[in-house]
Amino acid sequence: MFSGVYTALITPFKNNKIDFDALGKLIESQCRNGVDGIVPCGTTGESSTLTWEEHEEVIEFCVKSVKGKIKVLAGTGSNSTHEAIHSTQFAKKIGCDGALVVSPYYNKPTQRGLYIHFKSIADIVDIPIVLYNIVGRTSINIEPVTIATLFKDCKNIVGVKEASGSLEQMSVIKYLAPDIDLISGDDALTLPLLSIGGAGVISILSNIIPADMVLFIKEFRDGNMRKAMNIHYKLLPLVKSMFVETNPIPIKTAASLLGICEPSLRLPMCDMEETNRLILEKALKDYGVLR
Repeated sequence: MFSGVYTALITPFKNNKIDFDALGKLIESQCRNGVDGIVPCGTTGESSTLTWEEHEEVIEFCVKSVKGKIKVLAGTGSNSTHEAIHSTQFAKKIGCDGALVVSPYYNKPTQRGLYIHFKSIADIVDIPIVLYNIVGRTSINIEPVTIATLFKDCKNIVGVKEASGSLEQMSVIKYLAPDIDLISGDDALTLPLLSIGGAGVISILSNIIPADMVLFIKEFRDGNMRKAMNIHYKLLPLVKSMFVETNPIPIKTAASLLGICEPSLRLPMCDMEETNRLILEKALKDYGVLR
């Protein structure tokens, strides 16, 4: 259901307000360059500092902007099950193709608590759901058995965005649930994940190089492994530069350097240190997207 390239959209700001003009142009670029979908209001979209009203405004704007050309997989997770249900209900009402639901952060629930949390959302909201496992942000891992059980018990839980960094865990998930949409949450692991049966990537990089990410997946699907591998290694230094500081600081700074939006972030996210900015600029120049 969810395969190929999905862009983890940044949320452009101007004077600390959402810059819908810049967001609209970014979405147009994504559609024009052939990505399969966009993911608004995730970690990269600074969802943690958006108000709930802004959260809904961004999701609705995305749905209206794509006009059915590509899919919208809206970030609707929360550390409160009640809030996650409410947000996921809005995503369904407004016409999203699915909901990306991150594991609860800070609470550190048990695996049983995680199961009940996700099943409660899936039982109440009839929309395709992709689980989002990112232990580095939430401090709790959704274990493969829990993911597989949810996939078996809930007809509308169709996939998982895996950002644990563990290919072994990803392999176990695919072993336990062969039909699940296993989606990379890390641009650097896209090729290895595809090689074990993954469906695609929710990409940070496709904010700035959507066509390259689309070509990357296409070459793999067409069986051109050597070409896919060459793209993988070309991307690698750029991927590394995206994590010289906490995401989304580098990708938003890169987008501003390329004229996509202003570099504005919301506190506690702040401007890049100059030394790291120089590293980022070099990576963009070496890749060939910045003069």
